[in-house]
Formats: sequence, structure tokens, C-alpha cells
Amino acid sequence: MKQLHALILSTSLWVALGSGLGSMSRYGLQLWLPASEGALPLATLTVNVLGSFLIGLIAAIQLPSRHLMASVQARQFLMTGFCGGFTTFSVFSLETLRLLEANAWPMAALNIGSTLLLCLAGVAMGYGLAKSASTHVRTH
Repeated sequence: MKQLHALILSTSLWVALGSGLGSMSRYGLQLWLPASEGALPLATLTVNVLGSFLIGLIAAIQLPSRHLMASVQARQFLMTGFCGGFTTFSVFSLETLRLLEANAWPMAALNIGSTLLLCLAGVAMGYGLAKSASTHVRTH
């Protein structure tokens, strides 16, 4: 039982660290790509696409059939912590609402469509890249 508690505590600390680093990274991108009223929120779109790519990459690496499995702590640090702190679905929702309130309907539709399609493409590319790399590593 003590080992389970130690694992949970250790993993929780890794999640907290990953979340902090992910949030700070997102904040940095928001400073680098500031949004103006009625414009496409590029920082939010960028972090959601990059976060989708990263979580797809990690998901494929950690499949049991892969030789590149990550530890529980590494997966939680990256997927739950970093990606959870980095990606911004709640911010995306608020920014989309603000675009709608500003009667910027075409920009709101562009934000919704581009986020959905690019994040799905990001997770598929990350997943595919990791699967391809692990298959290459196994065969060589």
C-alpha cells in the first residue's frame, strides 16, 4: 500500500510540474502571438495544434506493441501535465464566444473549423510519426 501511495504522490508531482511548464509555454506563445479583437486567435490555435500533435505522438509511443513505451510518470508528465496545461480548449471557447459577440461570424467559423481540422490533423500526424518511428526502430 505504501508503494502505491508513493507512486501516486510521485506521479502527481510530475503532473504538476508538467502542467506548470505547459501553462508557461502557452503564456509565452500568447505573448509572442497576441490576438486583437475580431482577429483569429493564432496563439490558441497554435497551442491546440501543437498540443494535439504532441499527445498523438506520446499516445503512439506508449502503445504496448511499441518498443518505446514511456513510464507512467513520463506519460502523466507529458499528456496530463504538459499537454493539459498547454492546450486551451476553454480559452478557445471563450475566444469563439467573443468573436460571435463582436459579430465576427466568419472569423468565429474559421476559428472553429481550423481548430477542429488542424488539431485532428496534428494528433494524427504525431500518432503516425511515432508509429512509423517505432516500426523503423523495431525492424533495424
